Amino acid sequence: MASVARSCTRVASSATAASRTFTSRTTASSTARRACARQTFQNSSRRGYASGPNGASSRTPYIIGALALAGAGGGAYFFLNNGSLLQAREGSSGETRGVFTPTKDDYQKVYNLIASRLEEKDDYDDGSYGPVIVRLAWHCSGTYDKLTNTGGSNGATMRFAPEGDHGANAGLKAARDFLEPVKQQFPWITYSDLWTLAGVCAIQEMHGPVIPWRPGRTDRDVSMCTPDGRLPDGAKEQSHLRAIFGRMGFDDREIVALSGAHAIGRCHTDRSGFDGPWSFSPTVLTNDYYRLLLNEKWNFRKWDGPKQYQDLASKSLMMLPTDMALIRDKEFKKHVERYAKDNDVFFQDFRDVLVKLLELGVPFQSKPEDRMELKPTITE
Repeated sequence: MASVARSCTRVASSATAASRTFTSRTTASSTARRACARQTFQNSSRRGYASGPNGASSRTPYIIGALALAGAGGGAYFFLNNGSLLQAREGSSGETRGVFTPTKDDYQKVYNLIASRLEEKDDYDDGSYGPVIVRLAWHCSGTYDKLTNTGGSNGATMRFAPEGDHGANAGLKAARDFLEPVKQQFPWITYSDLWTLAGVCAIQEMHGPVIPWRPGRTDRDVSMCTPDGRLPDGAKEQSHLRAIFGRMGFDDREIVALSGAHAIGRCHTDRSGFDGPWSFSPTVLTNDYYRLLLNEKWNFRKWDGPKQYQDLASKSLMMLPTDMALIRDKEFKKHVERYAKDNDVFFQDFRDVLVKLLELGVPFQSKPEDRMELKPTITE
């Protein structure tokens, strides 16, 4: 085992001159493997997000960070600058198994396992973990700040208490725990890629559009947690929405398109303080959210909780002040009307803006045309 640690240290030291960005995560109990990850991090990490590829030659694969230290089955995975993974095998000789480059088929296997768990585990709201998985993908991405190029899905920093404990992220431990067995079965995928891929899977398995996706995110340490207050506050109105989404680089049309995700899921009094679902089918993504906004009559709910709206007819649906802002602001409302009329138009815009959201701030080595479309497991 000591030879494994020495081998890892030698590899990390030779990579220091070529790499400035590094992420370390350890899941093994072995002291030698923890020491390897710790020294590698000290040798080659730097604070901050890269704005793009560094100047080193892309023809020479070099290690830019330890992706994961595997559990059962053993070995360590190291992320290479060409998107491949070098797998070190446990053993006295510390030899390597060679370069492992995940393919579309590998990511499809990850997708299929997530989809299978979504079908099998029906012990969550309305019988599906799908909406809370989408919320995890959205909240880990929606912290991006275009002015400082910080936040976003690159990092999975919600794993740590400072960010995981933000009020807007209340309840998301359920989603992270749901995905942990997937991470254990596929230790080579980063949490950052796993959470965003899971969001894509949940959307597609809830009858939403097919969402192009690409890997390339790395996991960051606790120092990269974002400050509280970067996610929307449902108690506010249109100026707040434009400020929050504008910080990420979204315009009015994109704000309204992303808001369509409120067709799925529900609010909880022990999390946001609000209560209830937005639609009658909270585990199926459609344009119902927009149609209900326009067609139902909404009154303030009389209760001890925060200000929210209730549909007059059934008194079983809710809308937040930020939802009602979409039909009170004329610029927002024209997009609500467009999506309410045509589900296909909504799906197209939602697809495009979700791709943008999940990629904010990620220093991909790949190109946009390298995005893959993973096959849903559901049948229409």
